[in-house]
Amino acid sequence: MIFSKKIFWYTAAMATVICSSNYLVQFPFNYFELNEIITWGAFTYPVSFFVTELANRFFGKVFARKIVFIGFFVGIILSFILSLQEFILSRIVIGSGVAFLAAQLLDIKVFDFLRNKAWFIPPLISSLFCSILDTILFFSIAFYGTDVNWITLAFGDFAVKLLVDFVMLLPFRFAIAKYKVV
Repeated sequence: MIFSKKIFWYTAAMATVICSSNYLVQFPFNYFELNEIITWGAFTYPVSFFVTELANRFFGKVFARKIVFIGFFVGIILSFILSLQEFILSRIVIGSGVAFLAAQLLDIKVFDFLRNKAWFIPPLISSLFCSILDTILFFSIAFYGTDVNWITLAFGDFAVKLLVDFVMLLPFRFAIAKYKVV
């Protein structure tokens, strides 16, 4: 029963990150003159790597894959429902889905490969590689051929992902210090 609760909470976290990021990517970050470079979705999406890395660290790569696939399924269905079939939003959902699966599955492999290194190496290196892959896939699928300045947004998004990746090291460290690791 506890295993089911774990799946539920990790999946809920993942689906929430996916759905909120798909919604928030539509809105420019209108502070510090960054509205042409960053959207609000750039701040929420990197948290998905944190969720995957915690699942991988505590319960292993098989559990982490389950969270990625179930969270993806729930998050994408909710995103499609919320997109109301608008063309650009549907492209965002499709781009998000492709980028999410590719980047998360890479995250699991890289993190697991680096599992026995210093505590900060697996989440930092895996997030770095996955952020690059995710950014390229998402922005090229969601915005290529539109009037959106997607290359500039992609660079801004990537910069925010790197910042969030570093910030997420702190709660990651607290979590692995507090709970038993596999």
